[in-house]
Amino acid sequence: MKFLFDQSADFRLIDHLCDLGHDVTAVSRNYPHSLADEDVLAIARQEQRILVVADRDFGELIFNQGLTHAGVLFFRLPGATLQIKIEYLDQVLEGHADELAAGEFVVVTPGNIRVAGRSRS
Repeated sequence: MKFLFDQSADFRLIDHLCDLGHDVTAVSRNYPHSLADEDVLAIARQEQRILVVADRDFGELIFNQGLTHAGVLFFRLPGATLQIKIEYLDQVLEGHADELAAGEFVVVTPGNIRVAGRSRS
């Protein structure tokens, strides 16, 4: 799978995804620093990358403003350790990979992984 990490996401997860064989890029590493959220969504959509975020503004852009995307993984795990985030990431990859690949908006919260809605691509 192809992923794009927004600046809000925990970049420490990138190595784990790469070790699993995924293609991962990140804002401020592979793209300019401080891109507007709309531009980050556009890059992810153009490159068909699942956007990894920890910023709830993306839900506003997608669900309220109708911006399209190629799949979003929204981590809402404040204060979680890297190991806990990796465990959730592995659960998402095992149980929700098809949904992410289909352009769904997957939300990870303590004790829960859910699909928030369908993309409009």
